[in-house]
Amino acid sequence: MVAVLHPTRPIIAYHLLWRDDVHGAWIPFTVPTDEEVLWVGYDTTHAPTDVWTYWHGKILHTPWPKSQVRVDVQWGKHGSLPRNVVQSDLPKSRSLNFFYAMTIVGEPDILLGDIFRKGPLCFCHGYRRYLDFNRPIPLGEKLDAVARTENPQSVLKEVFGSKYSNKHRWP
Repeated sequence: MVAVLHPTRPIIAYHLLWRDDVHGAWIPFTVPTDEEVLWVGYDTTHAPTDVWTYWHGKILHTPWPKSQVRVDVQWGKHGSLPRNVVQSDLPKSRSLNFFYAMTIVGEPDILLGDIFRKGPLCFCHGYRRYLDFNRPIPLGEKLDAVARTENPQSVLKEVFGSKYSNKHRWP
């Protein structure tokens, strides 16, 4: 994980690199990793005030109550949601219902992808478990680098290698 402090705005970008997206791994020339990014805005006391997450092409924003930031990370596709997001606020084509259905309908895609890049063969649980974000992973111990720059591309390339998604830099 790479934390990037913006040089002039009170915001930190956290770039996470997951081993793989579960869908589409068999498609030639796909990026073999899944980069996700979330941003935390802070005030003059360095307390968090805002959280932005990257959710399948959309940037979601929520004010944050000056407490520990918590983000839910989706199984298989790794979209990031601010903790306790209201599911009905998500676009229908990007809802958790839709992505859970894709774990069932897209099972052949997952199995085909396993031929090229080993990974899970299914989400072998029900919908209730799909909505259960109960395995906290403190990220502070997982930091590989911290940088202060407006353009983190060179830092990300150095830490992640050339095979990362290069998602939005800032909200």
